[in-house]
Amino acid sequence: MSNNINKIKLCVLFGGKSSEYEVSLSSAYGVITNVCTEKYDMITVGITKDGEWYYYEGSAEKIRDGSWCENKSQLSRVCVDISGSKSLLVFKDGAVKQIAVDVIFPMVHGSYCEDGIMQGVLKMSGIPFVGSGCASSAVCMDKAFTKQILNNIGIRQAKALIFNRYETEKNPNSAYDEVEKNFTYPVFVKPANAGSSVGVSKARSRDELISAFEKAFELDSKLLVEEFINGREIEVAVLGNEAPTASCPGEIDPNSECEFYDYETKYISDTAKYFIPARISDEAAQKVRDTAVKVYTA
Repeated sequence: MSNNINKIKLCVLFGGKSSEYEVSLSSAYGVITNVCTEKYDMITVGITKDGEWYYYEGSAEKIRDGSWCENKSQLSRVCVDISGSKSLLVFKDGAVKQIAVDVIFPMVHGSYCEDGIMQGVLKMSGIPFVGSGCASSAVCMDKAFTKQILNNIGIRQAKALIFNRYETEKNPNSAYDEVEKNFTYPVFVKPANAGSSVGVSKARSRDELISAFEKAFELDSKLLVEEFINGREIEVAVLGNEAPTASCPGEIDPNSECEFYDYETKYISDTAKYFIPARISDEAAQKVRDTAVKVYTA
């Protein structure tokens, strides 16, 4: 017991009421199996697709394969205490147990998870948590808001049109006409609030555009149509708060029949190839890093 006195009590949240539930299980597995157990005393809390929170004490393998919640009757309900005790409340056998937590690592993705909603709940608990706060989470999740902010600071980006479901359903042909007036095919159609390329389509004709609108509106009430840019997938990680820095850029070659870095290529198939550092000049790499920090700061 004495070995745990100085350990940081780390709570890892996984799952979530989101279309990216499975992605979260994979991400959480990666964190849980690599945490330094000499430094952290780990607690795991799973959230089902229905939004039920459970205190989970089983194996990481069952998180990865999705079977962690098959026997819910064996699990205890849990929630964060918003009274300021900086703890979890675990409900079992008619009793409530309080578990102190030093920090929460929300390894959750998508709506209700990384769009500011989860961050608001955690903020009320008073427990420090990893990642962005409510406002930046909401802005980064909503691609339309992101574009508006980046336009204000002069960041070059793909041209886009924004449509909401209510107005579009009243006159869908008007929306399709507007797309064809402003862009040539192919175009990308994306739900405004979704990640991991869920709901994203590459439309090459009006028929495909109609299908893409329907697919995106199943996930969100707002969507974006973006011009097609024949480019390469370069990404960086930005770390820090007041003085952020950007990592060495990496490059992703989807190398798939889908022609872009879609959900299947990211998480299911093994067709993608990765290049670290990215196959670009030092000058281009520095420009990417500088731009990433500027965006992050905004």
